[in-house]
Amino acid sequence: MTGCGGSTAESSKSAETSEEKVTTTVAAETVPPETAAEPVVTSFRAPEEYGKVIALTFDDGPDVVSTNMILDVFEENDARASFFLIGDNITDAAYDTVRREVELGCEVNSHSKTHSYMDKMTAEEIKAEMEYTDEKIKEITGVTPRFFRPPYIAVSDTMFENIDKPFINGIGCNDWDKSVSAETIAEKVLEQAEDGVIILLHDGGSNFRTAEAVKTIVPELQKQGYELVTVSELFHAKGIEPQEDDILYSRAEQTTMY
Repeated sequence: MTGCGGSTAESSKSAETSEEKVTTTVAAETVPPETAAEPVVTSFRAPEEYGKVIALTFDDGPDVVSTNMILDVFEENDARASFFLIGDNITDAAYDTVRREVELGCEVNSHSKTHSYMDKMTAEEIKAEMEYTDEKIKEITGVTPRFFRPPYIAVSDTMFENIDKPFINGIGCNDWDKSVSAETIAEKVLEQAEDGVIILLHDGGSNFRTAEAVKTIVPELQKQGYELVTVSELFHAKGIEPQEDDILYSRAEQTTMY
């Protein structure tokens, strides 16, 4: 399984939040009825009504087994996550898994088509990667992905110039490494948890260790007073409008590249 290292808690910096108060909704665009997920319309609360928030995000799916194991935990605990999908992994067999992500109120975003080093690609190659994945996701969800996580967290000026989405990094725990146990994954996530951060995990490649770790992570974060939200809701809760250039977000209130 390929992996994205993510940043560490120490390397992420925050800025003051905006005081803008906006209630937003996520609505589905028109999609073919035979493929469309049942859309979930989520009305966000005013930013001042949120307490501690954290976004758990998952890369490299969909995986029909491990992704659904993770979704089981989020459903049982009435929590939400964001999934960054590889276009080539969105097979016919995986359609129901992506539909379930949407129906549980989770967010579906792009992780490219092929999970290649896009920082070495031309503008045309970058656009092809993005357009393919956007179309595959929209076919199921009815919504064009809002965010992008670059494979290997490798970026270039050409990527920023040709991808009109905010880039998401995240605080990682090397869960893509098969030598890292479920217990260690859970420990690292809980150690690095902070209000407003994005956690980078992996559900693709039959990652049963992460699926097992989530059984500990989700309820423990809730015990600590965190609300588990999507990336979109994380930014909303902090009153932040994410930028599309020169930032790899690992926390909502970030103003520098890393």
